[in-house]
Parts: sequence; structure tokens; C-alpha cells
Amino acid sequence: MLKMEKLKIGMLLFPNLTVLDLTGPYEVFVRAHCFEVYIIGENKELVVAEGGLSLKPDFTFNDCPDIDILFVPGGKGITPLLTNRLYIDFLQGKAIKAKYITAVCTGSLLLAASGLLDGYKATTHWRSLELLQMFGVETIEQRVVVDRNRITGGGITAGLDFGLSLTALIEGESMAKTIQLMLEYNPEPPFASGNPKTAEPDIFKTALEMTQSLFDERKKIIQQITFKI
Repeated sequence: MLKMEKLKIGMLLFPNLTVLDLTGPYEVFVRAHCFEVYIIGENKELVVAEGGLSLKPDFTFNDCPDIDILFVPGGKGITPLLTNRLYIDFLQGKAIKAKYITAVCTGSLLLAASGLLDGYKATTHWRSLELLQMFGVETIEQRVVVDRNRITGGGITAGLDFGLSLTALIEGESMAKTIQLMLEYNPEPPFASGNPKTAEPDIFKTALEMTQSLFDERKKIIQQITFKI
């Protein structure tokens, strides 16, 4: 039996990323036989995620080899990166040889700002679908969207669905199902409030209010980027 060649998957770190956006897919990838995981940062310094957890890159933008799969998580820290040429240039450069360009949550916004979702369908966190549309991206409200070699996941917890879907695509459903069982990914949420369509109106209103400031900040930046002001 021939040994499967592992695909190098580069997972981007940046300050104030959402931890589960990264670690959800990571837990899947490190259990699959088809991936070799590279954690990439601007430099070798510790990266502090939302909530204060520190993460250490394996590679920097300067010494990162070519990768087969480019992955971008989301988080509050995406906002300043939308106009950060260092990150945009890095993603554009690595995307040239990558077989797959991927993201979870608001990582899709950075892909779009880098021009890497032009002409593709994609998804993101429900709160940011409107923002992604501002880049001219056709958005689909579902947990995982696959459009040719662009694969995007919805908000935060959808990272597990994304990771399993990508594993199934590369190594087959059997391996993906096995990993799902190993992770005991069998969700039974305590409340039916995980989607705007199922959350009670007052819960939805509160969520909108809590995220309004960040939404407005990003919208202003994207308007400037896309010359829609």
C-alpha cells in the first residue's frame, strides 16, 4: 500500500485571533494522516489571542516554505489586517502555489481583502455576511461552503465542520468520520439559539448590540478599500 503524501497546511496566527477558529480545525488536522500542520506567524514571537492565550508560530513569513493549503482563522484581530500589506502580500504570495485556499469565520474577510475570493462563493460568521458581500463575494449561509479550491467555514464552531469536510475531501469520508468519533463531535446544544433564525428576538437584538461597534469599524474600512464611500 502506497504511503499517502501529506499536504502541508499553513495555519495563520495573528494578534486577537479567535482561539476556536484555529484549534477546532487543528484538532481535526493533527489526527488525519493526510496533513502536516505548519503554524505561521509574522515573526517567532508569541501571539496573544482573544482572551489572553499565547500561541507560538513554527514558521515566520520569511522562512515559511511553500504550502499546499492556506488557512486563515478569524477574530477581532482581522480588522487591522484588512489594510495590512504585510499580511495581504504574504497570503497572495503563498496562494500562488497552494492547492486550496481556506478560512473559518471572519478569516474570509481577510481572504476577500487579499483578492483571493474574487469570483468564488464563500461564507463567514453570520454577523459578517454583509461585510463579505461588500467585497463582491457571493455568500451562502451554511456551515461549510466549497467552491472549487476555495473552502470556507461559518462562525467559530463551524471550524470543526470545516476541518472534517476538508479531511473528507482529501483523505475520504471514512477517515473524517473516524476523527469525528474520536473527537466525540456529536453536538446537542443546550439552547436553540446558535443561529439568527432560531434565536429569540431579544437574544438576537442583544447579540447585534454587542457586536455593532466592531461591525461598524469593519464596514468603514471595507467601504474605503472598495471605494464605496
